[in-house]
Amino acid sequence: MSLRSPVPAAPRATMPRRSLAEEALVVLSLSVLASAVYAIISVLEAPIQGRYVPSVNQTSVLARQVAGVLFGLAPAWLVVYLVRRSGEGLRAIGLGWDEPRRDLATGAALFLVVGLGGIVVYLGAVALGVNRFVVPVPPLGHWWTVPVLLLHAVEAALVEEVIVVGFLVTRLQQLRLSPAAAVGASGLLRGTYHLYQGFGGFFGNLAMGLLFGAVFVRTRRTWPLVIAHLLLDVAAGVGFILFREHLPGFS
Repeated sequence: MSLRSPVPAAPRATMPRRSLAEEALVVLSLSVLASAVYAIISVLEAPIQGRYVPSVNQTSVLARQVAGVLFGLAPAWLVVYLVRRSGEGLRAIGLGWDEPRRDLATGAALFLVVGLGGIVVYLGAVALGVNRFVVPVPPLGHWWTVPVLLLHAVEAALVEEVIVVGFLVTRLQQLRLSPAAAVGASGLLRGTYHLYQGFGGFFGNLAMGLLFGAVFVRTRRTWPLVIAHLLLDVAAGVGFILFREHLPGFS
């Protein structure tokens, strides 16, 4: 008779294997997986023996940029996973893709409104000395500068609009906040995490957040906000690349 205790078995899964695998990947992407990937890039870009000297290899720089975008999308992936797991589905946070033409048209209209207003706010804030100049692009002078700019724009658009509007406003309303209070909280959060730009960035993004939140509450659709945000970031990045020598605060 063995004196050893039997090894406890893992608890029986209550979800399909596909959901379990996705859950594991989401959690790892939000924690240690990014460190593992960056460590792999690091060990490939420099010799292990001897003194470490940061490499200027453009392949590793590009790899870091792409990895940063992929892991940056993990919070939005978590939101998508949670609403699917709860049974609410993507429509609950405005991500149903059943009216693409309407979403594209609304997104383009929002882009024009916010883009024109943003230029006025930026120029005024720089003139008043209450805003920092922020370079909205990845490293310049590489063949991959614009493609990575597009990837960063996709990341920012999905993360901010899915989490700060679609998910947050929905959850706040489910917590019995009024639509106005939910939109106000969302807009204030957006303005606050843009304070690093200065007070112009705060108030400009607060206004944008209130507008986007109001559109979401009225339409229950997040894709127009994602599209507008994507167009705004691409336009800002490309505009900076083309006209940076003429921009106030940079020249």
